[in-house]
Amino acid sequence: MLQTDVLATRHAVRRALQAEFGSLDAAADAANAPLVLVALSGGADSLALAAATAFVAPRAGLRAGAVVVDHGLQPGSADVASRAAQQAVELGLAPVVVRQANVEVVHARGDGPEAAARDARYAEFADAIVETGATVLLTAHTRDDQAEQVLLGLARGSGARSLAGIPPRRAVGRSIMLRPFLDESVDITRAVTVGACREAGLDTWQDPQNLDPRFTRVRVRTSVLPHLERELGPGVAAALARSADLAREDAEAFDVIIAEQIEEIVEPAEAGIAVSVRALAANPAALRHRIIRTVATAEFGSELSREHTLAIAALVTDWRGQGPIEVPGITVTRSGGRIVYTRRVGSPRASVAGTGGAVEE
Repeated sequence: MLQTDVLATRHAVRRALQAEFGSLDAAADAANAPLVLVALSGGADSLALAAATAFVAPRAGLRAGAVVVDHGLQPGSADVASRAAQQAVELGLAPVVVRQANVEVVHARGDGPEAAARDARYAEFADAIVETGATVLLTAHTRDDQAEQVLLGLARGSGARSLAGIPPRRAVGRSIMLRPFLDESVDITRAVTVGACREAGLDTWQDPQNLDPRFTRVRVRTSVLPHLERELGPGVAAALARSADLAREDAEAFDVIIAEQIEEIVEPAEAGIAVSVRALAANPAALRHRIIRTVATAEFGSELSREHTLAIAALVTDWRGQGPIEVPGITVTRSGGRIVYTRRVGSPRASVAGTGGAVEE
């Protein structure tokens, strides 16, 4: 029987590794070949990825291992992690690292349970990369995950960058995280990973939290997307994932343009940094707002809301002599022909923070 889903997952992994490493050929010195790690939970998505990587990597001159994270959130989680690690060994992956995440510590910072588990998991991934010296970490996000992420971004109203969804490639310290199943040309969905595991005879673990409606993403997966498919017709999830591809292309283009602009229009100021009012005014709103946000993030580590961004933009486009704008960690003022960002220490003294009101003395 032709294993079409297995072949699709292997093709996705080969494309991702080839894009990262260039020409793929079996290396003579296998012991010193670059190491790629698969993030493995034992579920269908990650198990299909592990199997595909175990097949592709040695034929591409790469070593392949796995990292399994036990979140400790459910009874028997250690057994699940142990079983996933054993499956990785059976597939031929080495090394296989099992790590215990401390979700409660992250949750105590005030993050929600989903965010806390994700942050704790990624912290363990980063440590495993350092421990093993891995060059690349592979995760098994699928096109269905991408569609869910776009819907969540729409619900938050977070703009084009959020609608770009889950990036197929991003830096993790000195290593790279790749998500081969997000490649739009391969179209790996959850149905494909389930099919690949079935074709390969792999026993998958069903995470009960994936059906727990307390979690927002679960409600999107089990209620919202099926409802949209029923009401709007099949293909909604695929269309959302394509929208993420388009949004990401636009966002990446904007990033290049903004980086070039900032080099020309930003200059040091006393205790801060300044941007030319004339240059900001000459740009369309989309670029102007992105420059305002980029300066705040790059220079001060501050993430501006839409309201903050518009209030600062009003210093350019609707100047009426208004006073300083107070945004997280920054005071922004108009001084002559410049918008000046200054790091703020302590609480803002504005009567209404971030609304453009004058400072009360």
